[in-house]
This record gives sequence, C-alpha cells and structure tokens, in this order.
Amino acid sequence: MYYIGLDVHKRTISYCVKDAAGHVHREGKVGSTRRELDAWVKTLPQPRMIAMEATIFTGWIYDHLLPHAEKVKVAHPLMLRAIAAAKKKNDKIDASKIADCLRCDFLPECHMASTEIRDRRRTLRYRNLVIKQMVQMKNRVSGLLMETGVDYNKRRLHKVGYFEDLMSTNKEVNQSIRPLLKLSRETIERGQRLDYALVTSLERDPLLTERVRRLRTVPGVGPITALTWALEIGDFTRFQSIKEAISYCGLCGDERSSADKVLRMPLSKQRNKYIQRTLIEAAKLAPRYSHELAEVYEKERNGGNANRATLAVARKLVAYLLAVDRRKQDFVPAEEFRAAAVA
Repeated sequence: MYYIGLDVHKRTISYCVKDAAGHVHREGKVGSTRRELDAWVKTLPQPRMIAMEATIFTGWIYDHLLPHAEKVKVAHPLMLRAIAAAKKKNDKIDASKIADCLRCDFLPECHMASTEIRDRRRTLRYRNLVIKQMVQMKNRVSGLLMETGVDYNKRRLHKVGYFEDLMSTNKEVNQSIRPLLKLSRETIERGQRLDYALVTSLERDPLLTERVRRLRTVPGVGPITALTWALEIGDFTRFQSIKEAISYCGLCGDERSSADKVLRMPLSKQRNKYIQRTLIEAAKLAPRYSHELAEVYEKERNGGNANRATLAVARKLVAYLLAVDRRKQDFVPAEEFRAAAVA
C-alpha cells in the first residue's frame, strides 16, 4: 500500500508518496485542475490511499480522487496542527506529515458528507447569506431615517404598504435619502423572493422531503430548522450518543480539568455554527408549543439564568431530532406515548 499526503492550495497541490516503511517514493507539485489531476493520478503506484487537510477546495478534489484510490480521507485542520506541529513548516513538509499520519493511522479524520448533501447544504448556506444581507439592508433603512430625524413605526417599517405610505405622505423624508431608501427596499424584496425560491426548492427535493416532514413533527421545529438539521448533520449514524450530537452542535461548554480541579468554560468554539445558531433560535420558541419543553425551560429558569434555560431546551431538541431520525418515525409526545402504552 502506498500512502499519499496532499497539501492543497488554490493553484497548486504539494504531494508526498510513501510506502508502508515510510520511504519517500515520490514528491512534488501538481496543478489544482481536474485535467492535471487526471494526468497525475495515472502516474501513481497502486494500491494507494490519499489524505488531505480540510479546506475550501477539499470538496471537489475529494470527489474527483475518490474513484482513483482505495480510500480518500480528510483530516481535521485543528487536530492535525496539534499532531504535526514543527518549527519548520512548508508545503513539502506538510504533505510529508499528512502522509506519515495516514501511514501510521494517526490521521485525525473528519466526517465528509456525501456529494448530494454537500450540494444541497451549499444552497442552504447561500440562503443564510441572503438573509444576512436582507437584515443589513433593513438596518440601513432604519439608520437613514434616524440620521435625518424621520419619525416612523419600527414594527411596521418593513411592511410594503407602510413603507410606500411613508415615502409618499411623510414630508420629513429628505430628498437626498429617497433614492437610497428605494434601492434598499428593492434589495430587500429581491432577497425575499430569492429566499422563498431557495427554501421551496429544498423542501420539494425528493432526497429531503420525507426526512424534513418527520423532523417537523417535533414541537417548535419549522422548515428552516428541519432543513438545517438534515443538511448540516447529514448522516446521523455517525453519532454514537446524544452527547456527541450535542457537542457537534456547540451546545456544551469546554472543560479544563487537571488533578482535582475542574474548570468549566463557555460554549465551545469547535462546533457547527450553522446548526448551533438555528437550534438556539428554535429553542426560544419551542416551549410555547410543548408542555415538556416548557417544563425543561422553567426548571432551568428558576435557577436564575435564562440563557442556560434556552440551552437546556436546545439540547432536548437535539435528543428529539436524533430520536426521530433513528426511528424513522414521527415524533410522539411523552404523554401520548405513555397513554398508548397503557391502552
């Protein structure tokens, strides 16, 4: 078996090929294009395993090389840095270190979602960008009105009828900001149409339709939360326990323990920020729709910390969502489940 480490960059890929004994068979650089990779793969010895660090370019390279190797693995950048730290660092050395980690089975492998899931996840994350830009434009509209001293109803400002009435009847709106307000409003409306189109396309996708329908039976879970869970979690079987899923979602704190001292830290930054943000937002509303989640919230809230109560609800949502995925059944509240068991 030959072990190949790749250090991937935008225009070039440094590679190092080693045998089982650790002897360098080949090393060098190849262009980061499909045509050059095809020509390079034909010159490599077989059988072979390939490893690379996770970067923005990793996805298409992984898909392209997968048919040409026994296995293609992707390494976690942060953990790999801790294992392969050295005083001297360059592309050649990095590729060699990755090959050695692969050869010795020390590679901190990270999960690589299927191509189908990654393609759809890209669409959902693009939708997040659209929403972020819409919020920025709404804030900009409010800022322009405040800068010029215009009185307005902030709850109704972004309603179409109110905005048009404000522009046509309010004489306080300065002529200098009218073109900016109209342009901002057009951008917001265009973003709303794009948001609807993106979400609708994902909801109607045959790969996601049934799973999303089941996930939406969980109290407080709407279409965005269900889509985010399905696409960011991907293969739920990779989580052996609920604690692992909670950790991945960033709903638990770091721990720094030494001897008899245990120090609890704030929420870990090593998480999937997209699913974390969505679950916390869902957890703020979920207690309104579920008696069980309301009890969880009140129990923690009585301790005097509303943020901890929201996190407790979010962790409970993770348990519910994971259970629905594992059983491939609609969610059933505990009261109904007990009543059915007794009957």
